[in-house]
Amino acid sequence: MSVIYGLIPAMILLGLIMLGILFWAVRSGQYEDMEGDAERILMDDDDPLLPEPPRKQPH
Repeated sequence: MSVIYGLIPAMILLGLIMLGILFWAVRSGQYEDMEGDAERILMDDDDPLLPEPPRKQPH
């Protein structure tokens, strides 16, 4: 039973630390662009989106 008296303040302290980390992440912009990475992973940088027209050879 005496273990509970040590665990309750430890869990409250841990919860406050986690809450502080959450507020820090929100303020620093960690959650600004939630869909950007999901869309960026689908883009293939190697292939152009539109085919390029044939270039004229200089004479």
